[in-house]
Amino acid sequence: MFEHLGSLPPDPILGLLASYRADENPCKIDLGVGVYKDEAGHTAVLQAVKEAETRLLQSEETKAYIGPAGTPGFNSTMQELVLGAGHPALEDGRVRSAQTPGGCGALRILAELINRAKAGTTVWVSDPTWANHVPLLGNAGLKIKSYPYYDRASNRLLFDQMVEALKTVGEGEVVLLHACCHNPCGADLSREQWKVLAEMASKQGFTPFVDIAYQGFGDSLEDDAYGLRLMAESVPEMLVAASCSKNFGLYRERVGLAMVIYANGGSADRGHSQMLSAIRGNYSMPPSHGAAIVESILTDAGLKANWEAELTEMRARINSLRAGLVEGLTAAGAGGDFNFICQQKGMFSFLGISPEQVQQLQKDFSIYMVDSSRISIAGLSSRNMEYFCKAVASVL
Repeated sequence: MFEHLGSLPPDPILGLLASYRADENPCKIDLGVGVYKDEAGHTAVLQAVKEAETRLLQSEETKAYIGPAGTPGFNSTMQELVLGAGHPALEDGRVRSAQTPGGCGALRILAELINRAKAGTTVWVSDPTWANHVPLLGNAGLKIKSYPYYDRASNRLLFDQMVEALKTVGEGEVVLLHACCHNPCGADLSREQWKVLAEMASKQGFTPFVDIAYQGFGDSLEDDAYGLRLMAESVPEMLVAASCSKNFGLYRERVGLAMVIYANGGSADRGHSQMLSAIRGNYSMPPSHGAAIVESILTDAGLKANWEAELTEMRARINSLRAGLVEGLTAAGAGGDFNFICQQKGMFSFLGISPEQVQQLQKDFSIYMVDSSRISIAGLSSRNMEYFCKAVASVL
């Protein structure tokens, strides 16, 4: 059966990780994998998560299935975290959600829901976008088109070009947007730009599909959801894929939310039945443990306050690293203006160097990043910052 199958190249980031692990240089730096790391380079378990998990282990009495949609408590608390308590869509009873295996699971289930509504629907994604967006959506049967978003040569957002491209998007098509901390470029839309897009969606009739994977990593839990919430007030229908991997540090637990805002309650009930059918035909039931941790944190005032404090600390560290990187590159004599790094949000930025320079950094200094020069800011620390900046300056 399988003799005719050919080999595929490894995923660029996973292949990079394998090379990093095999490297014996004690000064090696991994800037490829997108996980948060502390000053010691460790992805620690949040204290709020540890406490919630301890309580869960003491109170859990069954390992029975939780159902295709997950638990109502998780879905409702996550809806409020993303949309905000009292959002008009929630008040109108037009929102339906399902717990999914990570943000990837949410993206895929929502893609399959779109394809059930209209087979082969066109989804517009930003150029660049997160690499896994295209296979997750395309493998579900959707057609992919791209709109300009970021210019790597000038390190700036191409909003005017983005608007011109999206003017051609028709009714019934879908536009995928990053809510905050754009992966891979870190360049986010301003509030005024979100207003322009919300007006376009309302006027043209395209459906927004918002991926919110880093809520709380940009400015705050509330500010990072501004554009998403504005869009949800402006259009009758909208899709949202949320992830708990970054802001709760639950990477390996795979916790996500697939949420749809419908035009009315009847459409919501019918659409939700289709979503549950898609889930049943994929993984049948979501895992319980990670979502139970999130639900415990969001429904307990003390745990939630502790979690928000830890999230604030992570966000402040990333912003401090961005400032330190710009200062370090300047001090090392790196040519060019790197101030754009301070203006961007979240864990990722393009460094703005060539693939040849990226390879030289890997060969000569054991510094690992993908060829596009996208770096995970959290891979830097006070211990390796000077080494990194001097290395970059030497290849420019």
